[in-house]
Parts: sequence; structure tokens; C-alpha cells
Amino acid sequence: MGMSDYVEKGNVRETPFGYTLSIIGGKWKMLIIYILAENETVRFNELQRKLGTITFKILSSQLKELEADGMIVRKEYPQIPPKVEYSLTPKAQTLLPALEQLCDWGLKNQKNS
Repeated sequence: MGMSDYVEKGNVRETPFGYTLSIIGGKWKMLIIYILAENETVRFNELQRKLGTITFKILSSQLKELEADGMIVRKEYPQIPPKVEYSLTPKAQTLLPALEQLCDWGLKNQKNS
């Protein structure tokens, strides 16, 4: 099905495309998914370092949203200091081929910019 199949809905948020954007939209979520895909399991501080300029509050918020949407797993270890690791769920793994296509598109078109 293409986007034209959903024209009658009138509201893009009610389409499968809208659903996808609600899960991965925004500045950080796709980057978080990309980093987790490349590294399998990542701790909070490592994730923050790899993202660069993201604040603690924003990263926490984005991780909570991704967890609530079933995209990541948060595993907490009962130790001092606390240790928390994040990884992708099987649902998020199904998104990786689409992210690979986006990377391919960037590779082909970045040279032309």
C-alpha cells in the first residue's frame, strides 16, 4: 500500500505513515535506534556520549517513550552504582531494513550536495 491509498482518511496521523512517525519522529529517536542497532546493548552514559549534545532530561524522556512504544528494553541491575542497559526489541529490529535504506539514500545523495 502506498500513501495514496490513505488519502480518504484526511489526517496523516491516522495512516500507517503517521503511526511510524509517532514512534520514530523527532530529533533523537532514530539516532538512538541507530546506535543501539550498531552496538546491541548500551549503557545510558555511553549513549549520551555517542549522541553528543543531548541533555540528560531529553535522553531520559526519549528512552522512556521508546520503551513505552515497545522499541527498546531497559534492563536495570541492582548494584551500586546503578547500572542500566538499553537494547532493541524484536519490534525495533523489524525497522532496521528501513533504516539501512535511509543510510543508502544518504550515501548516494550526500555526494551531490
